[in-house]
Amino acid sequence: MTQGSGNRSWWRKASCRTDAWQAARADWKSDMERFKADQRTARETGVPVEDPGPPPTGFSLLPWLLMGMGAFSNIFQAGTPQPWLGALGLLAFNSLYIYVVFRAFVKEKREARSTRVALVLMGVVTCALAIGYGGNWLYFFPLLGLATGAVTRGPWLGRTGLGLTALAVAVSAVQDGWDAVNIGYATFLSTMVTAAILSLSEAVRELRAAREELARRAVEKERLRFSRDLHDLLGHTLSVIVVKSEAARRLARRDMDAALAQITDIESVGRQALTEIREAVTGYREGSLSTELDRARSALEAASIEPVVRHSGPPLTAHMETLLSWVVREAVTNAVRHSGASRCEIAVEGTTERVRLRVVDDGRGVVGAVSGAGGVDAVSGVGAMGSAGTGLKGLAERLAAAGGRLEAGPGLRGGFVVTAELPVGVLEREVAAVG
Repeated sequence: MTQGSGNRSWWRKASCRTDAWQAARADWKSDMERFKADQRTARETGVPVEDPGPPPTGFSLLPWLLMGMGAFSNIFQAGTPQPWLGALGLLAFNSLYIYVVFRAFVKEKREARSTRVALVLMGVVTCALAIGYGGNWLYFFPLLGLATGAVTRGPWLGRTGLGLTALAVAVSAVQDGWDAVNIGYATFLSTMVTAAILSLSEAVRELRAAREELARRAVEKERLRFSRDLHDLLGHTLSVIVVKSEAARRLARRDMDAALAQITDIESVGRQALTEIREAVTGYREGSLSTELDRARSALEAASIEPVVRHSGPPLTAHMETLLSWVVREAVTNAVRHSGASRCEIAVEGTTERVRLRVVDDGRGVVGAVSGAGGVDAVSGVGAMGSAGTGLKGLAERLAAAGGRLEAGPGLRGGFVVTAELPVGVLEREVAAVG
C-alpha cells in the first residue's frame, strides 16, 4: 500500500472518530439543555421536577483514564524498555476506551459487533502491556473492567465479570505474584459496579418513560370518551331543540297553547342537557333505556315522524342500558336530521343470551355526512363509500369492545336501518375499557 493511500485511510479513521465525538457531545448538550429547561419550569411554577437529571454519557467515564497516569509517567522514565512501543500501546488503549464508552450508552451501538470487537482489542492491548511492563500498567485491567461493565448487560454479565477477573489475576501474577489478587478484585469490582449503576439508571429512565406513556394514553382515552359523549349529547339535544323551535314557530300563529307546550319542552330538554353534560364531564353518566325511548318518542313526534316503540325481554344491566341508550339517541338524531321519514320503528328484543336493538325509518335511506350510503362496518365505522359517521363509528367501537356489534345501512325496502346486538351479562370491565 502506498504512503498516499495509507494517509487517506488514517484520515478517514480520524474523521470517523471526530464525528463520533461531536455526535456524543451534541447529545450531551441537548440533554443538558432539556434538563436546565425543566429546572427553570419547576422554579417558575413551584412544582418540583421529577426528572433525575441528564442521562449519563461517555463523558462520565472519561475521568477514570487518570488511572493510567502512572503508566504515562513510566514512558518518560529512564530504563523503561522500548518507550515508543508503550506510548503506542497507551494511545491505542485510550482510543479504544473512548470509542467503547461513548457507544455504551446507546443500546443499538452498545450491542453492535464493532463495539464488541473494540472491547476484545482492548483486552488484547491490556494483556500485552501488562505482560510487557507490569507495575502501573496493570491498572489498565480495572479500566478494561469498567468499559466491559458499561457495555455488558443481562445474564452474560456475571460470567463475563468472573472471566475477566480470572484473566487479570493470571496475567498480573506473572509480574506481581500475590499482589495480583488486588488487581483481580479491582477489576471485578469496577466491572460489576459500573454495570449495576448504569443498568439501574436505564431501568429508572425506562420506568419513567413508561409512566409518562401510560399517563399520555390515559389522557387520550379520556379525551376520546369526552368527545364521544359531547357528540352524542349535543348532537341529539340541539337537533331536538331545533325541531321543537321550528314547531313552536309554526304553531305560534294559530295555536299559542301548543306553541307554549313546545317551548316548555325546549326548556326541559335544555335543562336535562346541562345535567347530562355535567355527568359526562365527571365520567359517571349512565343512561336509562326507558328514559331514552321516551325522549326518542318525543323528538320524533316533534319532527312529525310517527314513532313506533316496542320493548320486550328480561331486565338489562346498567352498562348495557347505557350502550343501547347511546345507539337509540344517535339513530333517532340521524332520522330527525337527515332521513325525511314519516315513520320510525324502535324495537328492543331481549333473550337469555343476547339483546337486540333495531331502529328502522322509511326515509331516503341515507344519513348524510353521518355514514356512507353503503352502511357502516361493525368495527371501523367506515361506510362502504368511504365516508365515516363520527357518532356511529364511536358506537361501533364501544359495542365491539363489549363483545357486541353495530350495523347501519339502507334497508332492503328503502329507509335506513341501525341494528345493535349485545351479549347478556356484559362485564363491567369490558365496558369500562371503552371509556
